[in-house]
Amino acid sequence: MRILISGVCGFAGSALARALIANGGGRQIVGFDNFIRPGSETNREALRKLGVKLIHADARSASDVEALPACDWVLDAAANPSVLAGTDGRTSSRQLVEHNLGGTVNLLEYCRRHAAGLVLLSTSRVYGISPLAALGVDVVDKAFRPRAPFAPGLSEAGIEETFPTGAPVSLYGATKLASEALALEYGETFGLPVFVNRCGVLAGAGQFGRADQGIFAFWINSHLRRRPLQYIGFGGKGHQVRDCLHPRDLAPLLERQFAAPRVASGDRIVNVGGGAASATSLLQLSEWCEARFGPHPVASNPAPRAFDLPWIVLDSGKAARLWDWRPQMPASAIFEEIASHARDHPGWLELSEPL
Repeated sequence: MRILISGVCGFAGSALARALIANGGGRQIVGFDNFIRPGSETNREALRKLGVKLIHADARSASDVEALPACDWVLDAAANPSVLAGTDGRTSSRQLVEHNLGGTVNLLEYCRRHAAGLVLLSTSRVYGISPLAALGVDVVDKAFRPRAPFAPGLSEAGIEETFPTGAPVSLYGATKLASEALALEYGETFGLPVFVNRCGVLAGAGQFGRADQGIFAFWINSHLRRRPLQYIGFGGKGHQVRDCLHPRDLAPLLERQFAAPRVASGDRIVNVGGGAASATSLLQLSEWCEARFGPHPVASNPAPRAFDLPWIVLDSGKAARLWDWRPQMPASAIFEEIASHARDHPGWLELSEPL
């Protein structure tokens, strides 16, 4: 089996390439990247030594994608993953759409030509902002926890796939939601196997930490280096919560999807996150960092930030039922992996800062 990975030198793409190779099975991994993400070059040589065939190409360019060698499956791991993208002055809205939607269209055309399957890595940010922003929460053990009664598609276990995806979801969320819809339509129209995995916050060693993406890596690296940190919004107390998932934990799910016979259309979309067991507030993360590195003050900024939400935790129960999939790496182990990497790479934040 030959697997093509877009964004192979990004954090998720490179971690999944390593995990799939480690699983054996005689697969050949072909990966391409445009290397515009600061830090992505650091993964090039290590992947090449593992036997990954690396190609310099841009998913936004139809001619680049047309020139890629034929493969059996495409893993679409390339995206601008920031919820602030297109609105923060660093990237334009057109660039965001070209990256996240136009790139997926080009990969779908590639799949049509080569009769290849597609696995799209999507995001928890396809779920509606308004109902999540209005969510009733209590502070329990220094972290927000949703309060009953729960809206349809929501429980203490997290957000289910049936939760509303109506606007607003942010420009970023909209590009991923549109990519999902097109991927499923291509699958139905051309008889292609297509799966959509809606990921929670991905985290682990080697992630390019920024405040708007890679928050766990950013926070731990910043705490270690005594760089300024602040709790933004929600009273400036750091109670906002996210779950986290190591991308390596996705590999067993991908293996099962690659080997699956054709499945019902309603079973093609699943949430894959660390769930309630990994849910951590920024205040709790700061306390973990203090225990690991010593005290470091965090400023308080109660002013709200665009698109921010008090609590985003994915319920992966559907993935467990359909695919017998569950995350394996606990949040504490993910944090420890990031901390060890931060110790060994003192310039990591500077390396991964936007140009």
